Amino acid sequence: MAGTHTDSKLKHEQVQYLEFLSKDISRAKEFYTRSFGWKFVDYGPNYTAFEGDYVDGGFTPGEPIKGSVLVILYSDNIEATQQKVVAAGGTIVKDVFSFPGGRRFHFTDPDGYELAVWSL
Repeated sequence: MAGTHTDSKLKHEQVQYLEFLSKDISRAKEFYTRSFGWKFVDYGPNYTAFEGDYVDGGFTPGEPIKGSVLVILYSDNIEATQQKVVAAGGTIVKDVFSFPGGRRFHFTDPDGYELAVWSL
């Protein structure tokens, strides 16, 4: 898999890599860079890999399937993260709400994938 892994990232039975389908890889790169600061490396015209602090992944051309997976990210400041998502072009589909153990919100990215962000 693409991306560089260090031993500190390898955690037993934890998600390490995610691959998304995207209608527009350039748009996906811009959105996730602006929202979360992910770094991208292109591997030809049909694949880009991203690196985050705790998970790596990639995007390849294709039609996203709504509801297939819900990726949940953690934030130290949920309101600031929500503002960044909106400023980058995300759409809030569930505003910040409380649940046992914290708070979270859901949004869709420009390809229509629904993701969530949670905080204590």
